[in-house]
Amino acid sequence: MDFESKITSREISEILWDTEKTVGTAESCTGGRIAEAIISVPGASKYFKGGIVSYVDEIKENLLGVDHLLLEEKTAVCEEVAVAMVKGACKALNTNYAIAATGFAGPTGGTKDIPVGTIWLACGSLDRVVTLKVEEDHGRDINLAIATNTVMDLFLNFLKEENEPRPVREG
Repeated sequence: MDFESKITSREISEILWDTEKTVGTAESCTGGRIAEAIISVPGASKYFKGGIVSYVDEIKENLLGVDHLLLEEKTAVCEEVAVAMVKGACKALNTNYAIAATGFAGPTGGTKDIPVGTIWLACGSLDRVVTLKVEEDHGRDINLAIATNTVMDLFLNFLKEENEPRPVREG
């Protein structure tokens, strides 16, 4: 794991530790790399409950509750599936938050419409999920590293927004 992702993991750790919130992961193409990044910080067991590696659609459906018709109509590599994976992981793992990734890391698996290197990233809660699409193919290992680092940054920014003080309204 690179230095930048360790810093991001530590920042995420501090926020989750301070807010006493929990997180889990739902990973397809990243195969556990996001979970690995989270647990790289000592004490992660206080806020990280676990992860589901849902490499095939069957697991996305059965463990994460992703709709079968959605998978048939749009494939597993779409924004809607990434959102469903976050919500499904929050429910299945009983966490406040979840982080998800689904895509084609390569070198094969892509289609004309969804080329290799397309990875949908998502994070959030049952009430709010943010997404981001990564689209460039740099080869499998780099694609997976980019996806992991990018979704960790996305989650850190999500947590900062969720936990910033709200202005008090008068009147």
